[in-house]
Parts: sequence; C-alpha cells; structure tokens
Amino acid sequence: MTTIANPLPSAFDTRHPPSLAIIDKCVHCGFCLPVCPTYALWNQEMDSPRGRIYLMKLASEGSAEINAKWVSHFDTCLGCMACMTACPSGVDYGKLIEATRAQIERNFTRPAAEKRHRHFLFERFTRPERLHRLRTPLLAYQKSGLQAFVRALRLTKLLPKKWRAMEALLPKLAPQEAVPEVTRAMGTKRRRVGLLLGCVQREFFSHVNAATARVLAAEGCEVIAPQAQPCCGALLVHAGEESAALDLAKRTMDAFEQANVETIITNAAGCGSNVKEYGHLLRDDPDYAERAKAFSSKCKDITEVLAELEPRTRRHPLKLRVAFHDSCHLQHAQGVRSQPRALLSSIPGLELTEIPESAICCGSAGIYNLVQPDAANALGDRKANLISQLKPNIVATGNPGCILQLQAALARRHQKTPVVHTIQLLDASIRAQSPESLLERVR
Repeated sequence: MTTIANPLPSAFDTRHPPSLAIIDKCVHCGFCLPVCPTYALWNQEMDSPRGRIYLMKLASEGSAEINAKWVSHFDTCLGCMACMTACPSGVDYGKLIEATRAQIERNFTRPAAEKRHRHFLFERFTRPERLHRLRTPLLAYQKSGLQAFVRALRLTKLLPKKWRAMEALLPKLAPQEAVPEVTRAMGTKRRRVGLLLGCVQREFFSHVNAATARVLAAEGCEVIAPQAQPCCGALLVHAGEESAALDLAKRTMDAFEQANVETIITNAAGCGSNVKEYGHLLRDDPDYAERAKAFSSKCKDITEVLAELEPRTRRHPLKLRVAFHDSCHLQHAQGVRSQPRALLSSIPGLELTEIPESAICCGSAGIYNLVQPDAANALGDRKANLISQLKPNIVATGNPGCILQLQAALARRHQKTPVVHTIQLLDASIRAQSPESLLERVR
C-alpha cells in the first residue's frame, strides 16, 4: 500500500490567505514585466508581479517561509496595479498583494526601528486631528526661513534616510480653505453628492477640496462634506494593517450613510480605490457586508462624475502647456484614464501633453516613498526627467501623494514647474483666473 505524504503546512494563517484561484490564473506570460516599476529598476524576477505571485504560491504550499528575505520582495512592491492593466489573464494582483501584506503584518516580526517608523506614519497620516496639530510647527519651520537655510546648507544629510525623505516631501503650507458641511448647488440642483475629505488632502491640500466643492456646485451639485468623517483607511489597507482599516471603513460608512447622498466623490486616487473596495474589505461582517457593497457602488472619482454631467458653466481660456500624470490608483486600480483628459481638453487654450511611460509609477504609492526612499527617488527622478523634456508650464495629476512626489523630484532637478490637482485647473478656468495668477498662486 502506497502512503501519500501529507502536504507541507502553509506559511499563511487561515484568515484570508492569498487566493489560490487568483494565483493559478497567472500563466507567467511576462506582459506585466515592462510596466512593473521595480522590475524596470532592477530587472530581477522576484521583484516582478509574476515573481511575487510565485513566492505567494511557494508560501501557500509550505515551500517558503515568511522570513526577512521573502518579505523584502513584497515590501519593495509599490502596489501600483500596473500589472493588472497589462495582464491578459485578468489576474487580480491587487487582492493578492493586500492579502499577502496582511499575512506579513500578522506573521512576521519587523525590526524594532522599522516598526517604530511605520507606527509613527500610521498614527499621524491616518489621524486628521494629529496632522492638524503638525501644521503649526511646520508653518514655523517654513515661514521663519529655517527650511530654506537647512536645505541651502544641505543639513538634511545629517538626518536618517527615511526622515530625510519625509522632509523633502513636505508640501508648501498655505492658509487652509475650509469646506462647509453643505455647499449649495448653483442654479437647479442636479445631484446631491458627498465629498470624501481625506487626511493629507484635508490638512495639507485643503485648497483641492475647496476647488472640488466649488466646481461641483457650479455644475449643479449640492455637496455634503460630513465633518465627522474619519480617515477612509487606504494607507492601512495598502500596508496590510487590516484590523485598523476595517474600523475606519465602518466609521466612514456610518458618517456618509447619515448624509443621504446619491454619489460619494473622491479626489485622492488612493482613497478612491480603497472605498470602491469596501464591499470586499467588509465581506465577512454581517452588519456591514451588504451596506458596504451599496456604499462602494456610490463611490466615484471627481473626474468620473464631471464627465457624466453636461457642462453647465463656461470654461474660460487657460493658455498653459500641461503635462498630465496618471496616478496609478486612478488609471490602474479604478480604470479612470480618459475622463481627466477629457476635462482638461475642454478648457480653451490649454495644451495637453502626455508623459512617456505613463503606466509606470512615480514612486509615491501611499507611504512607499517614506519606507523605501531609494527606490522611490529613482522612480521619481525617472518621471521628472521625462516631464522636463516636455517643457510644460504645469503638471496635473489626481492624487496628493503624486503631487508631493513629483514636486520633490522636480526640485532635485532644480526645476520650479508647479504640480497641481486636475480639479484646480478646471476651477481656475470656471473662475476665469489668468494663467499668470494661477501659476503664481501654486508655486
């Protein structure tokens, strides 16, 4: 009688390990390789999507351990989802990488210094009230001239690498523009919409939220911005911090369900991709599973909604050469690519230019540029070089992280090309701002 050996135990625990059904859809064709940022940098198979999927399979079969070397290949993944756009087999890599990262955070002990750094990031960037308290010292640092002095003497080189990366990404702080709980529609009301305010967006890019509300109101939308809404949990989900993300997802849903809106508007690509996946994230919760599906079905990027509405307000000319940068979580995770281009093309006088290698990430990717600064800088420099060849007056994109990353990369090249959110250009056109005043304000 032949004895069949027992299979090796999986390295993953039983809480939603990476789906073998999705893993087995990968035929290792290699279509993902040209668009994968880390493969483009290092040309290493295990730092490509199909290589990482192979590592997931080995771990699920018990042939690989969740050790430091294995984890490193997933830590270097940006989670940009470019491989999903390129994949002819329809492999949902997004669900695989998020499940794998959740396994890592539960089953792998990170070095103490790395744990502290990640804890600091999550405890600040997912708490708008804590980000708000950071504004005062950061304003003092910038307005006093200390930042200019520190940078001129290159004193930031004395900082640890990850803190040096954080300082380089600091946005230029401006007075906050509060978005009220209710912004009335101009003229006949066409829709009642909710606005996700975000965390970094709310505190450091409040002018983007204000522009979003103004444009929506001008196009006949009543805008409801629940002031009690928390972080949506995007940074936590994308980093594998599943438990905390679930709590924030529920609280976000609770805040918006009371607002009774038809559509929930997002203007930060990472947040938008996350809230559209609440149905999947909360699939096990008997109190929220069905509600989460309904909630996600209402979520749309600002450019999706505006592309659906017949323009009501006049677009005034903006004679600018604009380089458009596709945020990964907009073009790959949400499949939104044509809408922002159509909106920008509707502005008279605006010349829209395409950045080569548009499928490849700029290196922002949530907290990636704060935990993997070398790879992030290499990708940012690559993108900045391509932008500089176009000689644009301004760069437009749909995500605050991309704005910070591109500004820092262009600054390293000593270029002063401003980077703005797409909605800022549309807002400026509707309000008949001159190109000169716009450029002066965003520099």
